Amino acid sequence: MDVPTLIQPGIAIAGEAARFPVRRIFCVGRNYAEHAREMGHDPDAEPPFFFTKPADAAVAGGALPFPSRTGDLHHEVELVVALGRGGTNVDRADALGLVFGSAVGLDLTRRDMQAVAKKLARPWDMAKGFDASAPIAPLTRGLPAPDAAITLTIDGDLRQRGRLSDLIWPIDALIAELSTYVALAAGDLIFTGTPSGVGPIHRGETLVASVDGLPPLELRFD
Repeated sequence: MDVPTLIQPGIAIAGEAARFPVRRIFCVGRNYAEHAREMGHDPDAEPPFFFTKPADAAVAGGALPFPSRTGDLHHEVELVVALGRGGTNVDRADALGLVFGSAVGLDLTRRDMQAVAKKLARPWDMAKGFDASAPIAPLTRGLPAPDAAITLTIDGDLRQRGRLSDLIWPIDALIAELSTYVALAAGDLIFTGTPSGVGPIHRGETLVASVDGLPPLELRFD
């Protein structure tokens, strides 16, 4: 057997031929107060916590296969930040200097699988880190306005709505905090949290995720 040749995961950059190479995907949980409450938690009682997805979970929009082993797939629209530089124990004042660009993405969750894992006190990696679990629109260099609106519609119906200014831990604080756990590097993506209104996705539905000032993400599950 020959040594396999691996393909570097990557995402599109708006208006450019080059693609952004994805090294790692980090996600932060419960970073909007209303979402924390709808999940049964006090947003003022805990620091941010992080989980990961595999790099090749990052895919473009369009038609996607409905994930296996779930009857309760949930949407979570998020601002995604892409790092062009890294560091360890980054000062908050320097954190935004690591940012290459940003995009709107979806943190997809096999909610039924996650609920079972939580009940049994087991890791819920497979509820979050499955194939194509991180659809992302093309990156735009820089960041959107601090008060930009973030929304998600399904078949034209508004399901999630918030503003980036509602983030409990803003982007600079998230980067600084995450850099105390791991050495950040160019190619890392950070999903920054989702507003309230998370809910199920059904086959054949069309989702449109948006952050003002960034290309939208449109997809459906067959």
